[in-house]
Amino acid sequence: MRTLCASTLIGEFFVIGFAGLVAMKSDDLSNTTVWSVCGIGMLLSVLLCGMITRPGGTALGWALQVALVASGFVVPMMFILGLVFGGLWWASVHYGRKVDEAKARWAAQAATEASAGG
Repeated sequence: MRTLCASTLIGEFFVIGFAGLVAMKSDDLSNTTVWSVCGIGMLLSVLLCGMITRPGGTALGWALQVALVASGFVVPMMFILGLVFGGLWWASVHYGRKVDEAKARWAAQAATEASAGG
């Protein structure tokens, strides 16, 4: 699960940065505000890569997905990109857990076979 989720989060890092560049064109927002918000989002996406398997890591990832969709109120294209990355996040969590379960079964089976054969 960690690899799939981290890949999604790194993709989001770049999307947040590019959204910040687009948001800078807004007359309603200062560059300080744009880069403070985007910087926090980018930092959170990188930090979450190491926190995925810890308690609350997946929930924080979902919070980041909600924030991405909500950023569509500033950069309208982020509604679409937020939903796309939300779907990728769901797939990363869902299928990542299935892969982790399969790896655990294979490891248990290999250990059983090794102890029975030796």
